[in-house]
Amino acid sequence: MRKYLSIILFAITTCLFGQARLDRPEIYIGTSLGVSGSMVMFKPAVSQTYLSGYNGGLVFRYIAEKNVGMQAELNFSQRGWSESNGLYERQLNYIELPFMTHIFVGKKNRVFLNFGPKIAYLVSEKELKNSTLNSTDIQHTTFIQNPFDYGLCTGLGVLFNIRGNILQLDTRANFGLSDIFSNDKRDYFDTSNNLNVSVNLGWLIQLK
Repeated sequence: MRKYLSIILFAITTCLFGQARLDRPEIYIGTSLGVSGSMVMFKPAVSQTYLSGYNGGLVFRYIAEKNVGMQAELNFSQRGWSESNGLYERQLNYIELPFMTHIFVGKKNRVFLNFGPKIAYLVSEKELKNSTLNSTDIQHTTFIQNPFDYGLCTGLGVLFNIRGNILQLDTRANFGLSDIFSNDKRDYFDTSNNLNVSVNLGWLIQLK
């Protein structure tokens, strides 16, 4: 499934960049800040609710084609999981780099779609709650074994152009393709990939 998703996104991106080029590219830089809800898709399953966190960082957008451009970001993102019994929560802090295709409709004010791959690296982890009593569960007793994370992200948004400055609201879903715990045959978890959704408010400046 992960392989097919990657192939489909690559094919769509290739087709879209065949659009007519603009006479003058649009270049934007800015920042965004928002909130997220995260969990980890464990197999065997661990019953969870979304863990809330913060995310935000720097945004660079380059548009040289009609209705199509690219967007790169450098973000700090809080992820992790909260177990449904209310006894355990762990926060995972990542530095991430999404590199996305940016598709939009409209001239001054626009509706847009972003999608593409991203990579991330775990910089710290923290137990927010641990009320388990002498638990031997792997997700309670083991530090994150794979700090490098990669995956796919996609989302919808709307922006308003205010004299060359962009105010935008961006919703996004992020699906990790790597596992945070080892998944060899002798290991307990077959999969343990990050999944989170976020809502961000951004402010960008158009460069002349």
